[in-house]
Amino acid sequence: MERSRSDVLIMGGGVIGLSCALYLLKAGASVRVLEQDTPGSGSSHGNCGTITPSHAGPLTMPGMVGTALRSMLRKDAPLYVNPRPDPERARWLLGFARHCTWRDYQLAGEARGAILARSRSLIGELVASDELDCEFEDVGELYVYRDERTLQRDRPHVELLHRLGMEVRVLLGDDVLALEPALREGVVGGLLHPGDARLRPDRYVAELARRVRELGGAIETGARVDSFVTDGARITHVRTTGGVFSGERVVMALGAWSPLVSKLLDIRLPMQPGKGYSLTWTQPPVNAPTHSLVLREAAVCVTPWTSGYRLGSTMEFSGFAEGLNDVRLQALRRGAAAYLHEPEGQGEVTPWWGWRPMSVDELPIIGPSARWSNLVYATAHGMLGISMSAATGELVASLLAGPAPTLDAAPYTPARFAL
Repeated sequence: MERSRSDVLIMGGGVIGLSCALYLLKAGASVRVLEQDTPGSGSSHGNCGTITPSHAGPLTMPGMVGTALRSMLRKDAPLYVNPRPDPERARWLLGFARHCTWRDYQLAGEARGAILARSRSLIGELVASDELDCEFEDVGELYVYRDERTLQRDRPHVELLHRLGMEVRVLLGDDVLALEPALREGVVGGLLHPGDARLRPDRYVAELARRVRELGGAIETGARVDSFVTDGARITHVRTTGGVFSGERVVMALGAWSPLVSKLLDIRLPMQPGKGYSLTWTQPPVNAPTHSLVLREAAVCVTPWTSGYRLGSTMEFSGFAEGLNDVRLQALRRGAAAYLHEPEGQGEVTPWWGWRPMSVDELPIIGPSARWSNLVYATAHGMLGISMSAATGELVASLLAGPAPTLDAAPYTPARFAL
């Protein structure tokens, strides 16, 4: 049977869908969220929990294609492209390669920087105003280098942040070790990003879900989208495993599942799932680092919380292949061990994997569909779903319920792909 109708029906109960729901509720709309599992059970759960305006620079930069091709020979490479034939992934990689120019790097960096900076401000405000208990800390993030060549190759990253007006401090090796005694000798330099922050992502998503319900929003769990009922260019009903639902507007916030569900609407989103991994301990090590760390050569992110400790990252393009890959989990352990005196936490350890929604141009897809009159996209946030979540929610709420958006929506429009 059809459930009660909402002003806005949001497909996806991860950090993006819940952020959209929260800002829409605050704008006065009635909202229902459809989640195939439980809120935040996808990539919103096991990511590193860093809020990083510093990650404005996209993966699309000259030289990345060669790195990706060489990675096919190493299953433990930080960036791994599975050589198994896959026509859709091959098309995506060709499109990605076309964006690996300095011009596109700068344009994408500016657009990513804008949404990241806005979201960083909003998340801090939201945690305070809505009393979100999620271990939010303004501690900054530190990139750590053990190879001078890698540090020099990151000069475009530093130059981009300077152009965007973001603070980044270039440190000598001894300064890095003085700042973080948890690091082993052999550090040649570092980049400190004081404007970054961190939180516990599973708790943040749980708190967003709590606030959505408190403000009158409905969250339907166990509601996997199976099909759509349409009338002309309009979506009238969404059929799920948990019932049939309808809304004046429908928001697609399905993360990595967006391209699969979009095919039911005869839409091909230029996205691929980028598989990430993490290891989480119930307690941090005795001498845990103070800052969140990015161990650059190993491409490992280290996030210490009061309630736990996480090693994460890696990027694997293997389509929608499920399950843990122990080779890549061991790479996280080895990478951390090369940099830290105590690379692992204490207590029980939980391995995790999840798919990141990677767009072909490294920009999110946010805005109204040209194909369906009442469909709005809020997807393709790549590795930055947490970081971009609040600004995405604010932007979607502005587009659907007003007032005019604070953030310029043009760089993220689906129209760039004629969607």
